[in-house]
Amino acid sequence: MGKSTLFNALLKKRVALSANYPFATIEPNTGIVSVPDLRLEKLAELVAKEEKMVALPPLVPAVVEFVDIAGLVKGASEGAGLGNQFLSHIREVDAIVHVLRDFEDTNIVREGSTDPNSDRVTLETELALSDLQTIEKLVVAQEKQAKVSKDPLDGPKLEILKLIQDDLAQGKILGNYHIGDERIAEWFKSLPLLTTKPVLYVHNVSEEEYVDKLRDPSLSAQDDRLVISAKIEEELSELSEEEREEYLKELGIEEPGLNRLIKKAYSLLGLISYLTAGKKEVRAWTIKKDTHAPQAAGVIHTDFEKKFIRAEVITFDKYIEAGSIKAAKEKGWVKTEGKQYIVQDGDVIEFLIGS
Repeated sequence: MGKSTLFNALLKKRVALSANYPFATIEPNTGIVSVPDLRLEKLAELVAKEEKMVALPPLVPAVVEFVDIAGLVKGASEGAGLGNQFLSHIREVDAIVHVLRDFEDTNIVREGSTDPNSDRVTLETELALSDLQTIEKLVVAQEKQAKVSKDPLDGPKLEILKLIQDDLAQGKILGNYHIGDERIAEWFKSLPLLTTKPVLYVHNVSEEEYVDKLRDPSLSAQDDRLVISAKIEEELSELSEEEREEYLKELGIEEPGLNRLIKKAYSLLGLISYLTAGKKEVRAWTIKKDTHAPQAAGVIHTDFEKKFIRAEVITFDKYIEAGSIKAAKEKGWVKTEGKQYIVQDGDVIEFLIGS
């Protein structure tokens, strides 16, 4: 409950229908949202000072795409509600954010919902049942494949599918299912399963309980949970920056819940940002964790990966401490890295590319 309200607040405009009846969302709504990153403005200030610019260079943050999909109810795996539509749409996303209603309001319809914990069980059960149907079909297809194929990996693939089938039949959620053989691991990642996707549970609480539940360790201490008040976020999205800061101050909160949601989603996808800083722009570039320098350069332009020579790297903190790139180089804080360097979140990088 409240997912479309949150979606609209994320985009700061009313894109999704937010209504007090079940299945208000039928077709998915998609929106691109900037990832909050205070480092960009600090970098821009140093660049402007060093380059003697009268204004800050443009800031280009990283972005993440959110999709508002029809809600899930008990029996969705058998077509209840908008189950079949929901499941087909959710297969296309890389991670799932479940918005759980965690407040009482007799004026708001609660379709098949009782409390956030039972709702979570319902969600997990329906996704697992859907995966079980998928796996049963994959087992049949793989058995046929194994009989006629000479590929030595077909046998192990069938064994894994049967193990997964047993797990799902016992009511287990697959989660981060580890496959030791890298060749099979790549195949496994391609399977159209739902319960292997990263998940974040967002507890949508009332305005009155927001601050208390935000500080509740049973919720805040868990990596897969986030407390938010869709109503407050909707109100914040309609305020000016100054009014927003004042409202947050009154609540005793440092940042909007949406900022935490966006950053959590970014992390959930296994993404990090490296930074580039110059007169033309200060920008955050999105890469997967454990990406090597040439592949990180390729995000800027595909030719950069092919023609990569080296990377000049400094951490954001060291850049700020130095006060300028010139001072950082004099201190020896700018490191020259080659093709094996794994880019870290917050690295400020200048790539040297061949002709």
